[in-house]
Amino acid sequence: MSITNIGVVGCGLMGAGIAEVCARAELDVVVVESSEEAAEAGRARLAASLHRAQERGKLDDAEAVLARIRVTTDLPDLADRDLVVEAIVENEQAKVALFRQLDEIVTSPDAILASNTSSIPITKLAVVTTRPGHVLGIHFFNPAPVLSLVELIPSLLTEKSTTEAARTFVQDTLGKHAIDSQDRAGFIVNALLIPFVLSAIRMLESGFATAEDIDAGLVRGAAHPQGPLALADLIGLDTTKAVADSLYEEFKEPLYAAPPLLSRMVDARLLGRKTGRGFYVY
Repeated sequence: MSITNIGVVGCGLMGAGIAEVCARAELDVVVVESSEEAAEAGRARLAASLHRAQERGKLDDAEAVLARIRVTTDLPDLADRDLVVEAIVENEQAKVALFRQLDEIVTSPDAILASNTSSIPITKLAVVTTRPGHVLGIHFFNPAPVLSLVELIPSLLTEKSTTEAARTFVQDTLGKHAIDSQDRAGFIVNALLIPFVLSAIRMLESGFATAEDIDAGLVRGAAHPQGPLALADLIGLDTTKAVADSLYEEFKEPLYAAPPLLSRMVDARLLGRKTGRGFYVY
């Protein structure tokens, strides 16, 4: 199938990034946000990112790309989309409710409904629709315009043709690198990454070392581009905890359990870069 009309639900960091990637590939993009305030913030986020790219010589015409993106608050505006990517809060109940709505709204029986979830099993989203064969995970990484990796996660119910259409879209249209994961909480990257980040938080919590020394150890001693605590701040501590909770619920292994420090920081809304303070102050 030809995928040219894209819908994105959510215009936060991930949703805006996915919309930008699609618009830069010369696709028509409609982004839906929950309120006009959130929509305005999303438009500003997109404009800032695209103009930065232009200033750095990564993009010729930011305004031309912006013209291919329409941000709205009306979910029915997604009715004619070939592919809709959900990029809302990492909350299973919210995502399930949205997929029920999208199933009713998106008119084409061949349209693909995808989730950018970091950890929630795709089957739980597919089974609430009347088209489970056309539901899968398409998981981008932050920042989506920069990072080349995308995980494809078909559920047990996803048709092979859906997965292959998504692969063609990701690799040929967007120019990304696709890897395949089974439908398990956390998929490939987060199933490996989150226990590593949680271990660093436990090390800090125990007083074993400072945040700066933990991160410097991994950057300077293991050639990581950034340390695990700085990475957690970039991901968002609420998202980090949500992924950890999803992994622990599925596997019941101690390495996936959120440390008390992480839980308290989320309760205090010290969520990292997006709130100005996490393990570091921004």
